[in-house]
Amino acid sequence: MAAKTLYDKLWDEHVVREEQDGTSLLYIDRHLVHEVTSPQAFEGLRLAGRQAWRTDTVLATPDHNVPTTDRSQGIEDPVSRIQVETLDQNCVDFGITEFKMDDVRQGIVHVIGPEEGAILPGMTVVCGDSHTSTHGAVGALAFGIGTSEVEHVLATQCLIQKKSKNMLVSVDGPLPAGVTAKDMVLAIIGEIGTAGGTGYAIEFAGQAVRELSVEGRLSLCNMTIEAGARAGMVAVDDKTIDYMRGKPYAPTDEQWDQAVAHWRTLVSDEDAVFDRVVRIDAATIRPQVTWGTSPEMVVSIDNAVPDPAQESDPVKSAGMQAALEYMGLQANTPISEIRPDKVFIGSCTRVATRSRTTSSWRWWCPVPDWSNSRPNRKAWTRSSLTPVSNGVNRVVRCAWR
Repeated sequence: MAAKTLYDKLWDEHVVREEQDGTSLLYIDRHLVHEVTSPQAFEGLRLAGRQAWRTDTVLATPDHNVPTTDRSQGIEDPVSRIQVETLDQNCVDFGITEFKMDDVRQGIVHVIGPEEGAILPGMTVVCGDSHTSTHGAVGALAFGIGTSEVEHVLATQCLIQKKSKNMLVSVDGPLPAGVTAKDMVLAIIGEIGTAGGTGYAIEFAGQAVRELSVEGRLSLCNMTIEAGARAGMVAVDDKTIDYMRGKPYAPTDEQWDQAVAHWRTLVSDEDAVFDRVVRIDAATIRPQVTWGTSPEMVVSIDNAVPDPAQESDPVKSAGMQAALEYMGLQANTPISEIRPDKVFIGSCTRVATRSRTTSSWRWWCPVPDWSNSRPNRKAWTRSSLTPVSNGVNRVVRCAWR
């Protein structure tokens, strides 16, 4: 039997039928739904007189239009309110489980899936959101889909897809102190560009990736889409299995043992062949800063803003100049001399789930004097802290008391 990559294994396990044009009909294990890309899909089902095929595989939550502060007064913006109320009604009408706005389990859709164990290793996962690639961190095949595809999956539990090529990105050696998963993925994008992953599914590997927490891996896979690839993933290991243990949607008892036995096979075979291999020395990665209008416009914190005059490609040079003008920056300015206007902590990219450690937040809490010295905070740039789920919000608030 030919050696397979992790992507090959996940793909092959879910192919229902292969077509002569090179496309395949894939079975979808988990469908995540939010309020932005689902209204037209549900309306399409109504017009066609169809029901959702497997409601037990669908999990919905509002996350784009909900307040990040006080929710006791509801949603003030009328358009946002209509979108959330429409999702609520659609979930009632079609019998779909929803974590509503005030549910303790509600949060960014890419966070609540892993947080609740609704996303498990080996699954195919789709959502009407490009950053669905996040879930590949637990050894799943996950990718974003459009509204018409949302309707198709609701109606049939299947999706027509064309298989991508395989790319391995190996970050070798340990990360330096103070360098995070976000720095790692920005360094990768800086290396291959925002189109470097186009047509590929990326597997992230190497010592630095293995040493990341699951939350760190979620952040890494989340930004696969910024590298041009549709799906990113990390092989299953003991960290993955420990992360899943005891979660509400995870299997239990004998089924847990059976699941773990299968999950441990979700790694690339030793002699598997990749279409492209990118290797990066982790020791060379420093904290990263994006200076322009694209994720590939990135430099390390101890470098300077690039100079368009030094770029030989006239198209790239013009793009760099336009980005500098938009950002109000001068070429060759040391990054360390640029004072932030505001610090925002918390997004679907910096993924922190309600885990035993909530490790993605702990890096921030120990910063000297931030968490226990109000006078000192006034000297710092204004900052906003927005936990990515109600569960994480409770953990962070308890840590700050």
